[in-house]
Amino acid sequence: MRTGAVTPAQSGYDYSIPMRFGDLKFSVRLVPTLLLALPIPFFVALGLWQLDRAEQKREQAQVQRERSLMSPLELTGLVKDPEVLRFRRLVAHGVFEAEGQILIENRRQANRTGFHVLTPLRIDGSELRVLVNRGWIPAATDGSPAPAPVPVGSVRVTGESHIPAAPALAIHGGNEAAKEWGTRWPYLTLDLYAAAFGLPLQPVVILQAPEEAGGFERAWPREMPKEGMHVGYAIQWFAFALIALVLWLRLSLASRDKKGLAA
Repeated sequence: MRTGAVTPAQSGYDYSIPMRFGDLKFSVRLVPTLLLALPIPFFVALGLWQLDRAEQKREQAQVQRERSLMSPLELTGLVKDPEVLRFRRLVAHGVFEAEGQILIENRRQANRTGFHVLTPLRIDGSELRVLVNRGWIPAATDGSPAPAPVPVGSVRVTGESHIPAAPALAIHGGNEAAKEWGTRWPYLTLDLYAAAFGLPLQPVVILQAPEEAGGFERAWPREMPKEGMHVGYAIQWFAFALIALVLWLRLSLASRDKKGLAA
């Protein structure tokens, strides 16, 4: 080495940690490590998370199968935990209240746009209400809904349980917003409905059975939770981790010439 020459280590640009394996030299370099090696634990963690999601879906599917075999649960007193109602068939006796009926906009049925009709049912022997989705009605060319008459007198309603949730992007904020929507709502949550109408409410919506009278077009989706998508995502993340590891090792290994210098 010439006197006064600046070595790579002195220049501040050589961050390698050399190790020799036969004819190969292993050097941990900064840039490949930052770009490839450091993300590997993150990729693995994402893969494990997806496997956990898959296991949750399997458990949900098992619960759904078991509850679908149970006899319908009659709603009488207030149910405090809505999760006990998920995937259950429900039955309720009472009277529909027309003054609380609302329409959920932009619901599609067979490539047609319309509304879902939700009507509160006052449960016999109590002041509790349960919202019943009575089905789909079409929208006219001007966007107005078709007529949605409310049955009168005492009725028996059966159907699947449904726990509505707000969309991922809700442009209307706060429970007070629903008071300005009138009878046509962009989406439904039970908290919004309770705040708008001030009614004691069961924490679930009944999707009225298609064979029952007093409703409209009903084709409720009933899909079992599937874990396959999450397993596929997990495989992808583990593959990313493996690819990053192979590339990092490849960039960290270099051959040596006979004098022991990196080729």
